[in-house]
Amino acid sequence: MENAIQFVQWLRSVAPYIHAFRGKTFVVAFPGELVRAGALPVLAHDLSLLHALGIKVVLVHGSRPQVEEQLGLRNLSARYHNGLRITDAAAMECVKEAAGELRLDIEAAFSQGLPNTPMAHAAIRIISGNFVTARPIGVIDGVDLEFTGIARRIAYETIHPILSAGGLVLLSPLGFSPTGEAFNLTMEDVAVSAATALRADKLIFITETPLLSDSQGYEVRELTAHQADILLHHGNLPADIAFYLQHCVKATRAGVPRVHMVPHNLDGAALLEIFTHDGVGTMISTENLETLREATIEDVGGILKLIEPLEADGTLVKRGRELIEREIEYFSVIEHDGVIFGCAALYPFPAEKMAEMACLTVNPEVQSQGDGERILKHMENRARAAGFDKLFVLTTRTAHWFLKRGFVHASVDALPKDRQHMYNWQRKSQVLIKQL
Repeated sequence: MENAIQFVQWLRSVAPYIHAFRGKTFVVAFPGELVRAGALPVLAHDLSLLHALGIKVVLVHGSRPQVEEQLGLRNLSARYHNGLRITDAAAMECVKEAAGELRLDIEAAFSQGLPNTPMAHAAIRIISGNFVTARPIGVIDGVDLEFTGIARRIAYETIHPILSAGGLVLLSPLGFSPTGEAFNLTMEDVAVSAATALRADKLIFITETPLLSDSQGYEVRELTAHQADILLHHGNLPADIAFYLQHCVKATRAGVPRVHMVPHNLDGAALLEIFTHDGVGTMISTENLETLREATIEDVGGILKLIEPLEADGTLVKRGRELIEREIEYFSVIEHDGVIFGCAALYPFPAEKMAEMACLTVNPEVQSQGDGERILKHMENRARAAGFDKLFVLTTRTAHWFLKRGFVHASVDALPKDRQHMYNWQRKSQVLIKQL
């Protein structure tokens, strides 16, 4: 029974994301290292699940280790300049060989229809073609990169109907010129160009690199493009991570709302990043996605959903929709990417220069991450701005949390007169007051 309850709670928690992402376009780029590590079948299962949920998926694969392998088989040496491969005619043959093998492996992975797997009964069609027009990079610092190129155009007008018809699109790190030449591109460049041209809602890099961390070693879960620029400017990042991050910033600057870097060594990394509040990777966005603000009438449904479980178990006093609608001006909410994860209300008692903070709630999934304290500080600031000297709360179960944050026990007589008359002697809530 406990497992059943956990399943229901999990399904309810991901439902807002499923609703929000249906019909959206995601570009998912993964390196050749993921294929070499044997993780392609699992990735195919996870992306097939996204497809089944109505998400339009475009895949972009890399091929660096496979190209290195082909070069080794021909006793050829890899040559680089500024981190880019110098692709001569012999190396270009290796690039084509690697891309052809990978394309077949990827198509095979998405053709599995084995029972008892996420691919059971799936009939996914993955389509690739000459969707990328490219040009040569040319000569840089006196070095001719030969057949190494960059994407010039993505055939979005051809790709969109394929996605609308239920197909997946596969893009290789190869591009073609109008004169019929093929060029070796980077997976990152193709992915950014595709996400930009298709006006994708998300670009997800499933990387061979570890989770991004700052100079103190702390994991970085979310960055604005501006913050990412600062991080790159300091120059302390490993070259491979910096290369990914540069392309993440480029994509956000070009209008892609969300770009994610997710390490591939975690099972189900793409799903965990997309369908959980904090994800498992680093998200880069144009602006900070988490906001703490005063509530509006549009937030009533989200507040009700948040507080209903606590009303049911008696932690909070029950409030109906009509009451919250009438009192919405007293509420503040904390939201992340459009989903409300916390709330509180501030009720004024001007005669005594006191305010009551009520209904402080944080989604259980994201507790212990400081959101409750952020809401508390926000409500304290609201109270101070309104000219109040004291903030009080009435609680039956969370007194210790408030005591640790500067509140002290008080009697019912210390409450404003009007609030004393409304005190529920059956609940016998503890009264705690904080001097502002």
